[in-house]
Amino acid sequence: MAFYDASRGPCLRAVCAVVGDRALAEDLVAEGFARAWASWSKVSQHPAPRAWVLRTALNLRVSWWRRRRREIPLVGAGLVSSPVSAEGIDPSIMAALNRLSPRQREVIILRVLLDLDTHTTAKVLGIAPGTVTAHLSRAADALQRDLAHNHYPMTMERNS
Repeated sequence: MAFYDASRGPCLRAVCAVVGDRALAEDLVAEGFARAWASWSKVSQHPAPRAWVLRTALNLRVSWWRRRRREIPLVGAGLVSSPVSAEGIDPSIMAALNRLSPRQREVIILRVLLDLDTHTTAKVLGIAPGTVTAHLSRAADALQRDLAHNHYPMTMERNS
């Protein structure tokens, strides 16, 4: 219970930032925690249990999209995409995150929102640590340019 209480908020914010839909993120995170509970003996030994829940939730999203792709849409029923408002994250930052590539967004979320180290992030995403570093660098540069240009004029002052 303590793990859930301490981890639900960060995991929900992270999944919400990746998938862009709060209701879907809540469902995915709930399922991720349910699966963690069912496999707690394994998950509790994982070096980053929050990352395990997050990866499970994101894998469930892939399965959701695959199922959805095979469905036949109803005539006149379109998906309405509304901007995501992850609790505790500025909407301008969410919009900038949504403009990143999916992999860059995942790396930023794992490294910054979940505070995972490079090696754990690499293990969770199934990529090399150097690739994590490269994606993080590119994503940080893109976010800085985007936020400076569109939302937050950057002024740097030095304390002398």
